[in-house]
Amino acid sequence: MKVLLSIRPEFASKIFDGSKRYEYRRVIFKNQEVNRVIVYASDPVKRIIGEFEIEDILHDEPQMLWVKTKNHAGISERMFFEYFTNKSKGYAIKVKTTRMYDDPLPLNSFMVSSPPQSFMYLY
Repeated sequence: MKVLLSIRPEFASKIFDGSKRYEYRRVIFKNQEVNRVIVYASDPVKRIIGEFEIEDILHDEPQMLWVKTKNHAGISERMFFEYFTNKSKGYAIKVKTTRMYDDPLPLNSFMVSSPPQSFMYLY
């Protein structure tokens, strides 16, 4: 099963160049069958630029998540902790394999009319 995630373009690029191996989330999908993420690069790109396979999803207190993932975070420690401000737990989606599309796709190619706030299941 796949989900569509909105990711800021600078972070999406780092996922595909291999320098960011974790995508951080405050909330995560409930469906345990999800094994692939379709990446929507948000404004100003506004296109689906590729996908990645999920290796694992870590769930922990932000401090422990940072310790476990900081070497491949792709973001600064300050940015990480600002993102998780006032959160007792967080998620880190570990990227396994990536595939960047040769031609970025519009949302409607996946029968989606507007980008998800966080994520959206794709069937």
